[in-house]
Amino acid sequence: MIRLATVPEVRTLVAEWRRASLRVALVPTMGALHGGHLSLVREAKRRASRVAVSIFVNPLQFGPNEDLARYPRDLEGDVAKCSAAGADAVFHPEPAELYPPGFDTSVEVARLAKGLCGERRPGHFRGVATVVTKLLVLFSPDVAVFGRKDYQQLKIVERLALDLGLPTEIVGAPIVREPDGLAMSSRNAYLSPEERRGAPCLREGLLAARRLFAAGERDVEKLREAILIPLAANGARMDYVELRDRDTLLPERTARATTIALVAAFIGRTRLIDNEILGGEMRVG
Repeated sequence: MIRLATVPEVRTLVAEWRRASLRVALVPTMGALHGGHLSLVREAKRRASRVAVSIFVNPLQFGPNEDLARYPRDLEGDVAKCSAAGADAVFHPEPAELYPPGFDTSVEVARLAKGLCGERRPGHFRGVATVVTKLLVLFSPDVAVFGRKDYQQLKIVERLALDLGLPTEIVGAPIVREPDGLAMSSRNAYLSPEERRGAPCLREGLLAARRLFAAGERDVEKLREAILIPLAANGARMDYVELRDRDTLLPERTARATTIALVAAFIGRTRLIDNEILGGEMRVG
């Protein structure tokens, strides 16, 4: 597996792959890789001849009171995991490589970034959209794979690729979960043993709403209440619980099979997110 640290190295490698008429996939990550990330690599391998993984803790998407300094980092461990999962290259630049002195450009997907995590984390999705655009332009991949756990982010990336005319297929891969249902996340490492035991309450609430929907309930507030009950029972502090259209992310007045329930909650000091399409196919990973 090839390790890359600079933009010229990436351009040289991608040019070689293109001359060989190889189909290229990109998996953007911030490192601290877990089974969810590695499932994205495997999905990318299924769709392309060559797979590149970017590992970059993007400072632009962290607010002043967020966890940039304490965000988990394990570059050598991550590189080993990428190699074992079958990645062909890993790009792990320093911030100055992507944001040179005087950097003064940003990308923003205005409507989709409103509400949900966009409201709670001002500027977050501008940072995400900016770095993802840079990576998509740099690699020019045929396909890029993102996880559905960060659902608002996925919809923003789909929109920016469409709006900017980028020739990359954006793929959303299913959420990968621990045996007790907790969505895999790098931030799960912040949880104490006691907090970890209560963390599956996000999934419990989503499944409760799904069962209620399957029984015929369409009232958004009643479905929302079903999600809130397990959160409160486990001492979670609700950030938001919302039901939105899965494509537009606009609020729903009446739940439908295509309605997505999205939840963000604090377990101790750790903010976790999860989601479930109420009428979608049930998945465990």
